[in-house]
Amino acid sequence: MNQTVRAHTNIALIKYWGKKDDQLRLPLMSSLSMTLDKFYTDTRIEQSATGNAFYLNNIKQPGKSADRVFAYLKLLQEKFAVSGNLAIYSTNHVPTAAGLASSSSAFAALAGAFCDCYGITVNKKELSILARMGSGSASRSVYGGFAIWQKGSNSSDSYAYALDETPTLDLHLLVIELDQMPKKLSSTAGMKAAQTSPFFTPWIERNEDELNAMIAAIKQQDFSTIGKIAELNASEMHAVNLTAQPGFTYFEPATIAAINLVHTLRAQGIECYYTIDAGPNLKILCQLRNVKEITKEFETKFKNVNIIDATFGSGISYLN
Repeated sequence: MNQTVRAHTNIALIKYWGKKDDQLRLPLMSSLSMTLDKFYTDTRIEQSATGNAFYLNNIKQPGKSADRVFAYLKLLQEKFAVSGNLAIYSTNHVPTAAGLASSSSAFAALAGAFCDCYGITVNKKELSILARMGSGSASRSVYGGFAIWQKGSNSSDSYAYALDETPTLDLHLLVIELDQMPKKLSSTAGMKAAQTSPFFTPWIERNEDELNAMIAAIKQQDFSTIGKIAELNASEMHAVNLTAQPGFTYFEPATIAAINLVHTLRAQGIECYYTIDAGPNLKILCQLRNVKEITKEFETKFKNVNIIDATFGSGISYLN
């Protein structure tokens, strides 16, 4: 009991951007993600005789950060008919609120640590459902490699499953940290606002076709097609943001400059593609042979840029 649970963050290559049920966190579209080795959350939960407490990176958290965590854990306590105050100890190796899906690893680790604390046995499908109740993208962080979150129609059939947990594909994801400030608009608020775009419904109607095309490309280990679909899907997501009523964007001037540099590199024969979540920071899909050249170009063009080379991460694990 009281093991430390590690979950890695994931980046969606086919995006989840919109809920049909806010409370259950049921999505309007299915999604597909790549779990990353360099970003993860370690969490341990213990029952406490002195009240609830949430420690993040060794600092006790007040206010909204703790409220969301304990509201989620109370939901799980009610689901499993257990009780008691809890002390949560979490270390986050993901920049928070900067478009790097920190909640995916955070709530997957919380779900796993909660089950460990109370001795509750669940399989990965069940754990994915529990993680989804905290954060939609967390459903995918239960798995390594490539994972698919099927939208489903209710809480019991909206869960993630593994497409390939141990890929041999030559695929690297460069996280280009251009801006380390928290994003100005939360993902939850952005998802709601995006649905006012006249292009939102046409986009989600394309979801199944784009998902199936991505699955086929992954099975064929076709890097070029994977990159093209991921870039298109991300661009579609941000297009509906720009055309919302009123329109909004997570892009900063440096984001546009970084996108232009990706286009320039591709024109020069250095194959790479971008994807962007809810934040200003680009993620670049490339192959190992181009990592150094792309890194050099971005370090030359941008001051104080932080570049992290990530590849496939593992699924949820128990450290002790």
